[in-house]
Amino acid sequence: MKIVCIIQARTTSSRLPEKVLLNLPFGSDITVLEQVIRRAKRSRLINSIIVATTINKEDDKIVEIANKEKVSVFRGSEKDVLSRYYESATLEKADIIVRITSDCPCVDAEIIDMQLKFHLDNGYDFTSNNLEKSFPHGLDIEIATYEALKEAHFNAKEIFEREHVMPYIYKSNPDKFKIGKFKDSENNYNIRITLDTKQDYILLCLVYDYLYNLENSFKKENIIELFKKKPFLYEINSEIIQKKVCSNLEEELEEGIRILEKQDLYKAVQWIKKERK
Repeated sequence: MKIVCIIQARTTSSRLPEKVLLNLPFGSDITVLEQVIRRAKRSRLINSIIVATTINKEDDKIVEIANKEKVSVFRGSEKDVLSRYYESATLEKADIIVRITSDCPCVDAEIIDMQLKFHLDNGYDFTSNNLEKSFPHGLDIEIATYEALKEAHFNAKEIFEREHVMPYIYKSNPDKFKIGKFKDSENNYNIRITLDTKQDYILLCLVYDYLYNLENSFKKENIIELFKKKPFLYEINSEIIQKKVCSNLEEELEEGIRILEKQDLYKAVQWIKKERK
């Protein structure tokens, strides 16, 4: 059985362009993407790592980093990320695919391995640790069999299914697949250590200042302990609104109302609710 970790990466993020090329720790010569790759390499169960990027010229920098870190590279569609995953998994002859995004530089190899064991022991087609949120946001991992990924690739039609890779499995067709929900013993999802905005980057720089060493071995427990000791860290990016995968207009409207309410734009909320009646 071949377990392949595929890390999706591009430089054209809308909220924070070239975020995966930012230095972490701050002032170092190590990029966010390098940290993600190095932390994934600590897994004892993953057999190979692929960085799946786009064919865009801007992403030549991604390829340079992957080559420097001595991991494989696949280049494909920018928008159709599902095809990037399927094609790279096919070329690598993967049996199990571990999906990690390049904006999670605190990803924990121990969690990867525990989730893989959970997935394999139970014979799941797909396993996620964020369908029921408990882990800090930024330790997100999705695992799928090659057959499940293949079925998604050839049958997914909606834009959200192809852009976000796995929704065809867990959102559109949950009854067709055996789905595992990997949960932590306590809920720390209010810890946000993913990278979408400048506030996120500031927080990650602080986390790395406190915890990083040359072995880059800090784990989930170290992060949780740090936030308990220094609760001001919660406030740095607490106002950031995480993008949600919406499958239809009704879900988009609900998400729009949630965002507007958070910004105290109640007249706009009332107008939307009136128009929906």
